[in-house]
Amino acid sequence: MAISNVQTAAASASAPPQSSPLVMRIIGAVALAHLINDLIQSVLPSIYPMLKANYGLSFTQVGLITLTFQLTASLLQPWVGYHTDRHPKPWLLPAGSVCTLIGIVMMSVVGSFPLILLAAALIGIGSSTFHPEASRIARLASGGRFGLAQSTFQVGGNAGSAFGPLLAAAIIIPFGQGNVAWFGLFAVFALFVLYRISRWYAHHLNLFKLKAGQAATHGLSKGRVISALVVLGLLVFSKYFYMASLTSYFTFYLIEKFDLSVASSQLHLFLFLGAVAAGTFFGGPIGDKIGRKAVIWFSILGVAPFTLLMPHVDLFWTSVLSVVIGFILASAFSAIVVYAQELVPGNVGMIAGVFFGLMFGFGGIGAALLGHLADIHGIEYVYFLCSFLPLFGVLAIFLPKTKKA
Repeated sequence: MAISNVQTAAASASAPPQSSPLVMRIIGAVALAHLINDLIQSVLPSIYPMLKANYGLSFTQVGLITLTFQLTASLLQPWVGYHTDRHPKPWLLPAGSVCTLIGIVMMSVVGSFPLILLAAALIGIGSSTFHPEASRIARLASGGRFGLAQSTFQVGGNAGSAFGPLLAAAIIIPFGQGNVAWFGLFAVFALFVLYRISRWYAHHLNLFKLKAGQAATHGLSKGRVISALVVLGLLVFSKYFYMASLTSYFTFYLIEKFDLSVASSQLHLFLFLGAVAAGTFFGGPIGDKIGRKAVIWFSILGVAPFTLLMPHVDLFWTSVLSVVIGFILASAFSAIVVYAQELVPGNVGMIAGVFFGLMFGFGGIGAALLGHLADIHGIEYVYFLCSFLPLFGVLAIFLPKTKKA
């Protein structure tokens, strides 16, 4: 992975100050690590029906499992990002993988609800140390193609989330909770990959301008930047409250409304999450070409007609609409993260931590709240209520342009 002095000099001469040479192997390795990280995380919602049956859990308790994971995954991320923007910590990547390994092995042997919550919390801690540093490494290795790097990084996670339920249906559901331990092998492999990435990161820090010299060029006032970040936060809220309804409760919805088996419902969840992965991949490069604001506008508000229709259709059209919704809605996140990083340059890790934290936090709060509503009003009511959330996309009209002044 060594980069010659000639290559470095040429890249420095031709690239803007905040850019560095494109290092696709590193972007690919970080995306692979993200795939494994999110594959392990996706085991949690995939085994919810089994945990609910084994331990007699309510929908509220199922939501609390998600809330525990999401809060530990979200609360630490902005702090980790803020600190490592100023003091890079390459060793955090493998250290976070160790937490994930302990959490997933623990999930295979626990026998009570409080211990399930503890295992979920450990997996969340592993995630909170992974995302800010890994997102920054992807950006630093992007060669200025920030949308491409962020979407490649993010699609790794979405692909892992898609394959997780499929593997859970094959490995865990038929054979029991103890087989969750097999996913520890993925965590061990991720530990090796992240160790290699951290060594590269440590040896190449001098190639990148992590903080100094990255002044804002968009010409926006501080108040305008803050208001834009608030709008982005509201868009993330609408996106991930709706996503929580699908990732945590879609299997229950299909089982209750259409009388599907657990395995069949997992396949439908896989289709939805596969569409999410595809949408994430295409959203970044499209944002590089046509502008991130346009992608944000279309991906959130543009999905509203499909979400409003889904609670009223049969199984076939539910499957079709879930794929369309997943593809369109997922294209927003990479654009949101890169847009926010352009608003606050020089704080790449902190912004990544904030928005990944919001993603996990809103997802967790949404899962807990929607689980409580499902206990009271039924799971079908939850999908009718959530179908209106993408209408928040109209707020994108208040986002300013971030072109250089």
